[in-house]
Amino acid sequence: MDKDFTFFKVNAETKFSFQSCPFILSVITKNQGLYYDNRIRMYSERRLTALYSMVQGQQPNPYLKLKVRRDHIIDDALVRNPSDLKKQLFVEFEGEQGVDEGGVSKEFFQLVLEEIFNPDIGMFSYDDDTKLFWFNSSSLENEAQYTLVGLVLGLAIYNNCILDVHFPMVVYRKLMGKKGTYLDLPDCHPDPPSDRNQTTATGFLTSLLFLQSLFQSLKKLLEYGGNVEEDMMLTYQISHTDLFGNPMLHDLKEEGDQIPVTADNRQEFVDTYADYVLNKSVERQFKAFRKGFLMVTKESPLKYLFRPEESRDKLDFEALEKTTEYDGGYSKDSQIVKDFWETIHSFGEEQKRLFLQFTTGTDRAPVGGLGKLKMIIAKNGSDTDRLPTSHTCFNALLLPEYSSKDKLRERLLKAITYAKGFGML
Repeated sequence: MDKDFTFFKVNAETKFSFQSCPFILSVITKNQGLYYDNRIRMYSERRLTALYSMVQGQQPNPYLKLKVRRDHIIDDALVRNPSDLKKQLFVEFEGEQGVDEGGVSKEFFQLVLEEIFNPDIGMFSYDDDTKLFWFNSSSLENEAQYTLVGLVLGLAIYNNCILDVHFPMVVYRKLMGKKGTYLDLPDCHPDPPSDRNQTTATGFLTSLLFLQSLFQSLKKLLEYGGNVEEDMMLTYQISHTDLFGNPMLHDLKEEGDQIPVTADNRQEFVDTYADYVLNKSVERQFKAFRKGFLMVTKESPLKYLFRPEESRDKLDFEALEKTTEYDGGYSKDSQIVKDFWETIHSFGEEQKRLFLQFTTGTDRAPVGGLGKLKMIIAKNGSDTDRLPTSHTCFNALLLPEYSSKDKLRERLLKAITYAKGFGML
């Protein structure tokens, strides 16, 4: 991989490189190539900084160092000099000790995103079933806030940090310069809405459940064999509710309320409707978001290396068990450790994701699967009624040596179900 990456970066015109044919590479290999590329850019920035210091007699910082206050996390996250974005990130919390070797940066990103994606702010809508975010077309926040979100996500990728924020697949396609289409609607909420939760055409436009319901309705329209104009009585004017529940009307075409939907123009209606929902209605928000993202990743091989579909993950806890390390007196042969893994493997999908969220700060697997996670299980005292705790910045689980498997299961389930937050070692 090292030699192939060198061919790709230095001798692309004269030597073959697998990097130029990403469709034959595994996701793990692509991620390694992205990591190399990012590290080379960081190293180049340090060399340039050293050169400037010699020529100009100045002492610029070779790293992007952020000193942040926990109660002003958003203000302090703003990078004053865009040219510093390609430097390696180091974060320091004001008044706290700790050297940033990855854990402090991860906590910083988690705190920033927790603040930005707070439902009370209203920049994004959130779906509890899919745990996906979507842009709120009715948001009152200015473009700078969305640019900051894109910037933070770009910095996280550039610094190889996994974040607990997930979007529908269409967002990743849009980041690559493509537009959302009718076929992207089901990805926004893979499970069709039940009758009890059915969202009507006047639903909240930025609700992901509404987008799934919209897909079902538009699909029925395309497949309808009767008289579309007389039976459906649709026009090119659509209705929905805004953030405050007020009814809204929008013409997909000029004087849309005067244009009936017929069998001949229904495909155009469907395409226009989807274009409005996925593109035009959130154009202001997404344009600013993409701008911030590209400020960091514009020169990155992200665009040609990866496909949006490759972000789908499978939870292989067998692989996680093989790579987990132990500390504080535990080993893979400890009875409590054996009981722990038997308990984990007996969990359902939702409980396993809760455990990942509790231990690592995200319920998704990293690129390459859970075997790449490097989780640590450390002993945290003898038998007790205390719950297990975690330090998500280091993927560490602190597990007391419970007296029985049943007690372990009960304490662990309570911890992952009700606990929220994270600490620092």
